[in-house]
Amino acid sequence: MYTVSAAKTTNSTCPQNALRAHFSFDQIPFSLSTQHQPLQQPMARILSLLHSQTLVTLTGVRRTVVCRMSLEARARELFATAVEAVQPDAVVRRGVERKDDSLVIDGRTFALRNNLHLVGFGKAVLGMAAEAERIAGDHLVKGVISVPHGIQETLRCNGKSQMLLKDNSRIKVMEGAKHNLPDGDAQHAAQCIKQLASELTEKDLLLVLISGGGSALLPAPIPPISLEEKHDVTRRLAGAGATIQELNTVRRALSLLKGGGLAHVAHPAQVVALILSDVIGDPLDLIASGPTVRTDVWPEEVISILQSYKLSDSLPASVKEVLGRGSPRWENIKEESAGKGGVLNTVIGSNSIALKSAGRRARELGFRPVVLSGDVCGDVKAVSRLYGLLARFASSREEPAPELAAELLRLGPEVGVESWDLCRTMQVLDEGRKEGWGATCLLAGGEPTVELTGKGRGGRNQELALRVGLELRGMELPPKGPMFLSGGTDGQDGPTDAAGAITDGGLWEEARAQGLDVEGTLKDNDSFTFLSKVSGGHRLLSPGLTGTNVMDVHMLLLPSIPIRIPNDPEADDRSLRYM
Repeated sequence: MYTVSAAKTTNSTCPQNALRAHFSFDQIPFSLSTQHQPLQQPMARILSLLHSQTLVTLTGVRRTVVCRMSLEARARELFATAVEAVQPDAVVRRGVERKDDSLVIDGRTFALRNNLHLVGFGKAVLGMAAEAERIAGDHLVKGVISVPHGIQETLRCNGKSQMLLKDNSRIKVMEGAKHNLPDGDAQHAAQCIKQLASELTEKDLLLVLISGGGSALLPAPIPPISLEEKHDVTRRLAGAGATIQELNTVRRALSLLKGGGLAHVAHPAQVVALILSDVIGDPLDLIASGPTVRTDVWPEEVISILQSYKLSDSLPASVKEVLGRGSPRWENIKEESAGKGGVLNTVIGSNSIALKSAGRRARELGFRPVVLSGDVCGDVKAVSRLYGLLARFASSREEPAPELAAELLRLGPEVGVESWDLCRTMQVLDEGRKEGWGATCLLAGGEPTVELTGKGRGGRNQELALRVGLELRGMELPPKGPMFLSGGTDGQDGPTDAAGAITDGGLWEEARAQGLDVEGTLKDNDSFTFLSKVSGGHRLLSPGLTGTNVMDVHMLLLPSIPIRIPNDPEADDRSLRYM
């Protein structure tokens, strides 16, 4: 028997250090802490910090659930459910309610008096705009959206015509940013969006639709900087080794609309931004570079960054002119009138929403759902190791070895999973084993990375699935498992037509039987070619273009039948509540 205890720290600068955990196995204590200060508290007390009721204490009569779908079929169904929950039209429908001549968004009411204007930018805003126009009706005066080149034809060819605007729409669609890079077409769209926003009055309401890819679709350098000059500065800065934070600071300083610039231009109108997040943690200032989130950037800060990389002397004259103005860009663009206008930013679609929806469906399909985290990141090698360890922890017939829990807690922060979430998940998995839940669906999400060492075809989801399959080698649970799925919610994974893959512990033997080289495949980053050959390619996940993007969905299925799950949905839902 083992117990787990933990306590939150007050150090908010490093999320990975936000928890200290102490374990005791059969009176042999050990602690794992970045600050080396173990605290002993009951796990029930830890969990009560998150909710007034114990998170994993389940009561009530249990019932037996038998699902006749195969494990693989259920995995595909759960992925489809996750993607469906974050479809552009679905997130707008959930996030915007029409009540008579008003819109209710995030608990706030906005009067409609034929005063609604709409702008948008991103890969998913076409579908968002179509639903927003349907809800607003005649109160929508006009709109402009900037979308990827060719997306209307692509959606039409992929059977997604419901995401297209009506022929008589009041919204103008402008395509640009070929290959996801800012170009002249995208800049022209940004100028049209700026023009619309700048003409608004305090009586107007501006609805801003934002999704992933929006940054490249809203390029608007501060005059007299040209698009080419801005791109050259950021390209050279990235080549010199600048951090993503430094790059974002410089981009905002040279942009008219990013970092809150769009909301500033729209003042004194009321601005409401509906955001479909494709960034870990849903940071409003980073999604599409935060055009509705004010972020002050002082020229001195930017000059210091450029000097540190020895680029300040070679800047274009236009960039030097803008940085030489000596004050934040706000003061030189437009005077603000105190007390007028306002901005509401609300995330209506995210990875956590997709995971929770999949979790609810997993329960219906006979699984005990557990959400680990929506912030998984880091190299796929480490991420696959984490999932392999969790599978061993959950499927152990005896008490898991202390070293297994210790390794999980050591590895978690490396891949963006806090010790708090791992403690909670291990508690649930351990209780499940003791109480006979049997079938568990562990859900997670995020955006891991791949170190490119070869020239093969593949993507992070396919490589992660392949690596987890190797981690599961030798593990056997009836009827087949454990099984792992990794898929991109946009339906695309690298330069392939697959979104990801489904693997299990039998992958290694199947590959050997077909004479396929697993290790060579990984060295060459050729996961798509490998998965296309093994078992006739049936392990690939190929839903086609989905029209949305909230990063990736991971699921680890640990089966046995028949299984028992609680019949109290409210109690069971606690495992899905905390992200």
